[in-house]
Amino acid sequence: MTAPFPTTPVSTATGAHEVVAPGLSGISVPARETSGGGPQVLILAGGLSHERDISLRSGRRVAEALRATGMAVSIHDVDSELLAYLQRHRPSVVWPLLHGAGGEDGSLRDVLALSGVPFVGTGARASRIAWDKPIAKEQLLAAGLATPDWLTLPQDLFRDLGAQGVLTIVVERFGLPVVVKPTRGGSSLGVTRVEKASDLARAMVECFAYGDCALIERGVDGMEIAVSVVDGADGPVALPAVEIVVDGAYDYDAKYNPGRDEVLDPAGVVLGVVVVSTVVILQPDGTAQVLEVSVAPGMTETSSFAQAAMASGHDLGTVYRRIVESALVSRETAAAGS
Repeated sequence: MTAPFPTTPVSTATGAHEVVAPGLSGISVPARETSGGGPQVLILAGGLSHERDISLRSGRRVAEALRATGMAVSIHDVDSELLAYLQRHRPSVVWPLLHGAGGEDGSLRDVLALSGVPFVGTGARASRIAWDKPIAKEQLLAAGLATPDWLTLPQDLFRDLGAQGVLTIVVERFGLPVVVKPTRGGSSLGVTRVEKASDLARAMVECFAYGDCALIERGVDGMEIAVSVVDGADGPVALPAVEIVVDGAYDYDAKYNPGRDEVLDPAGVVLGVVVVSTVVILQPDGTAQVLEVSVAPGMTETSSFAQAAMASGHDLGTVYRRIVESALVSRETAAAGS
């Protein structure tokens, strides 16, 4: 698949210097900004969610890949200095690589839009829908896509009704296995696949450590596939689907630490799901069950998005540069129509 990502000539950057952006908790994220005549890209990474470390790793990886194509890139944390920094430097485009609340719930994207700063990725409204898993699942069903049956259960209701009674009903209705996960959040934090009824209560406790509302989902078996979509010149383009084979659960450790998972590409199927990144289970009967949608997928070396981008036949820098250029074109088109 080569057409959506043509090789773009790049300018030679000169006069590189170090720019250190202030970070949270005394942590600064070093970045190198070049003084070439091309667009100035600002990557936002860090934040204060449970996924801060993954965000920082994603930001550094994307920055390195873009710089290799000659783009001028700097990195900034999300803190009290950010808005003033945006006003002083006026980057051509911002790439939010934040995970968790703020980065994925649409709020930061709303602030960027109000500030008149163009940014890469999904808009605020769609981000809010994807961020809330039950709402996203309702949207999937409305679009005619299959997703496993589920129940949402706030912590206070779980406590008030009596844990054992609720869990008994869940097992009777859904059977086993079930998957317990926070209704909001990513990186598989607080997610447990429960095979035995005796393990369900502990899974609920682990889930509530990351949020005050749980989603209990009927477990489905089959080929686990990650599908990533980017905005091409002629509209959204699906990258090659990749199969995820994991030694154990596809949890935080498997996603971001090498050795536990193996990404096989291509997976033999490409689904027309127009999102940034989604995980589906392809069941033996051919039914595709959509598990979750992410508007801010991880961009580390082990992330499925990066693996899919490389499987497209291009290096990461080319793919990421194309994403930035698409955001710039969208900005120019919007400005021309206003």
